[in-house]
Amino acid sequence: MELLPKEEMQRAVKLALAEDVGIGDATTLATIPANALAVARMVASEELVVAGLDVAVETFHQVFSGLQIKRVSADGLKVEQRQTLLEISGPAQAILTAERVALNFVQRLSGIATVTAMFVEAVQGTKARILDTRKTTPGLRLLEKYAVTCGGGMNHRIGLFDMILIKDNHLAALSEEPPNAVGAAVRRAREKYPALKVEVEADTSVQVQQAIEAGADFILLDNMTLDEMRTAVFWVNGRAKLEASGGVNLQTVRGIAETGVDFISVGALTHSARAVDIALDF
Repeated sequence: MELLPKEEMQRAVKLALAEDVGIGDATTLATIPANALAVARMVASEELVVAGLDVAVETFHQVFSGLQIKRVSADGLKVEQRQTLLEISGPAQAILTAERVALNFVQRLSGIATVTAMFVEAVQGTKARILDTRKTTPGLRLLEKYAVTCGGGMNHRIGLFDMILIKDNHLAALSEEPPNAVGAAVRRAREKYPALKVEVEADTSVQVQQAIEAGADFILLDNMTLDEMRTAVFWVNGRAKLEASGGVNLQTVRGIAETGVDFISVGALTHSARAVDIALDF
C-alpha cells in the first residue's frame, strides 16, 4: 500500500467535521450527559477489504483527542461479516458526534478497496496490473487513490502535473502539425518537461505506430477490440508499456488482461464504487 499523507488526512477530516457538526451536535448535546461514558465497535456488516481506518481514528481524535481507540483490523485486509475493525471508548458525546463522518470515510474507502480487489483477483495469472484514473471525488483524490492500493491496485498519475498524457483532444488541437499530431505532441512534451514520462492515447493502429516512432513511454489503447489489443502488443514488442482503457468491467477485464497489455485502467474503481456496509455498535 501507498502511505496516506497525514496532512491530507487531517485536511479532509477537518472539512468533513465542519460540514457535519457545524456549530454543534444538537441532538447529542441535548440528550447525552457530558460525563456519560461508552464503548463502541466499528463492525463490518458484510465481507469487504478494509481501507481508511487511519482516517476514522483521525476523525474521532479531532472531535476529542482523549478517546481510546484499539485497532482490531488493518487497511488492506479482507474481513468477514461481523468482524470488528475498531474499538472506541471514552465520552459518549464525542463518539456520537464523530460517528457519521468516521463511518462515511471508512465505508467509501473500503468500498473502493473492495471493488479494486475484485479486479485484481480477476486478472491473477496475467502480467496486467490494475490502475486507477483521475475520476475521483473532488477533494478526496489522495484518499481514494490510497484506497485503490489497499485493494491491490496501482495509482496512475495523481494529477495533471506528474505525467504527460496526450489525449484525443490534445491531438485534435494539433491535427495540422508536422509530421503528425502524435509526433508533434510528444516532441513538445519532451522539450517542455524532459523529466516526465509521456503517454499517448491511441484510438487506431496508425496512432500506435506514430507513438512508437515518437518515442512515447506508454501507449493507452483506447476502446480497442481484443484483436486490436493483441496486434498492438505483438507490434510494439516491449518498446513501450501498453495500457488498455474503455469498456472495462469485471466481465471483460480477464479477456483484456490476456491480450498481453501491461496495465488496465478502470475509472469505476473510484467513480462508481459502492460504499460498503459498516456499522458503529454501542
